[in-house]
Amino acid sequence: MQLAAHEAQDLHELAMSCVNSITNMACFLNQVQDAELKGILQQHFPVHIQDYNMKVEYLSNAEGAKSKLQLPDLLPVLQSFTQSPAAPVPVTPRTSVQQFNDREIATAYLLTLKRSGREYAWAAMEMSNPQIRSFLEDAFRMCSRHAYDVWQWMVKKGFYPLEPAAPTTLTTLGGLYKPVQEPVAVP
Repeated sequence: MQLAAHEAQDLHELAMSCVNSITNMACFLNQVQDAELKGILQQHFPVHIQDYNMKVEYLSNAEGAKSKLQLPDLLPVLQSFTQSPAAPVPVTPRTSVQQFNDREIATAYLLTLKRSGREYAWAAMEMSNPQIRSFLEDAFRMCSRHAYDVWQWMVKKGFYPLEPAAPTTLTTLGGLYKPVQEPVAVP
């Protein structure tokens, strides 16, 4: 597959990011203690490897990638989308670390997914090849869905605060905007 110069450079940067993510996940899988978090990482790990391998195919194969990225379903676990089931657990950075704890693993992974998702979305907007653009859009959705899984785990443990917006905030913000009548479609 012929790539534009900027496509090749973006795929190169994204592939390096995958190397980092996969390496970190391999380390996390050896250190994680919580069975649920370990299950999340084990479920996500093969998709990140597939994502990396597809980038390698785009960069090195005249035909591009032969497969489609496997997107997980978006599975809500929390009972409420505005209130945490656990009280917030305070945190202080550790300055001497031999092994990550589960909160650190989840935080590092969540932040990696958020950054990767932004990079995929940005790169997709720059792609001239529709096949690569579609792949990167799928990769963004993969990161979004994986981040949702990890975020929900963190909320359940009290590691990520979740609280409803104050009614006064909603009243103030909601009062700023008025609906616009949608145009009638022209046949």
